[in-house]
Amino acid sequence: MAMLKIFYRHMAVFRKIWFTNIMFNFIEPLLYLTAMGYGLGTFVQDINGLSYIQYIAPGMVASSAMFAASFECTYGSFIRLHYQKTFQAMLAGPVTVRDIVAGDILYATFKSTLFGLVILTVITVLGQVQSWWAILIPLFLVIPGLTFSLLAICYTGITDNIDKFNYYVTLFLTPSYLFSGVFFPINSMPGWAQVLAWFNPIYHSVEVCRAMALGNINPGLLVHAGVLLAVAIVFMPLAVRLLTKRLIV
Repeated sequence: MAMLKIFYRHMAVFRKIWFTNIMFNFIEPLLYLTAMGYGLGTFVQDINGLSYIQYIAPGMVASSAMFAASFECTYGSFIRLHYQKTFQAMLAGPVTVRDIVAGDILYATFKSTLFGLVILTVITVLGQVQSWWAILIPLFLVIPGLTFSLLAICYTGITDNIDKFNYYVTLFLTPSYLFSGVFFPINSMPGWAQVLAWFNPIYHSVEVCRAMALGNINPGLLVHAGVLLAVAIVFMPLAVRLLTKRLIV
């Protein structure tokens, strides 16, 4: 399949830059975990019977996966589209725009899962994982990986300047991250904010990762996963349509 060949092409590039990629996505969440968990955590009372670092650690896994997928399908895809002209070169062969989008999404989902796994390994070594259910977290991360990749590539499809990704990061990713339940329970917020949280994809990812890390498995987790899948299904055709407008003149 052409999609897999595109994925293999991206993986060939990744093998040359994997250390730099992983270190960036490893150090930043680790800094947050250390500063918030061991620093601020000494001044914060237990949350739902958990120490503060135990509470935020699974959220670091979810957020690392979100940022990995988002940055790959914003800056990474934009560079391949506008500067390297990689997508245009691919279209010279037996490849469709749908194949290009699928290949980029598959690659970003792989990176999302990989970087989430890296942070999961770190918090496990630090003793912040309480259940064997956490083994399934990397499998689950495929779903939010798809979701955030598609959201990002849709924005890339309407962006004509790389500097405009600052809007995506500042006005979407950062608020989503801060109000996702990573650092404090969503139920501590006003009712209207709790309702809005259900429209925040990272909230659903955090809820599932935290539940698996703690062993709190319940049917509600299927609802969270279902919301993420629904978002991915809605945005997939939109991503293809937007990239088609960019590539097919």
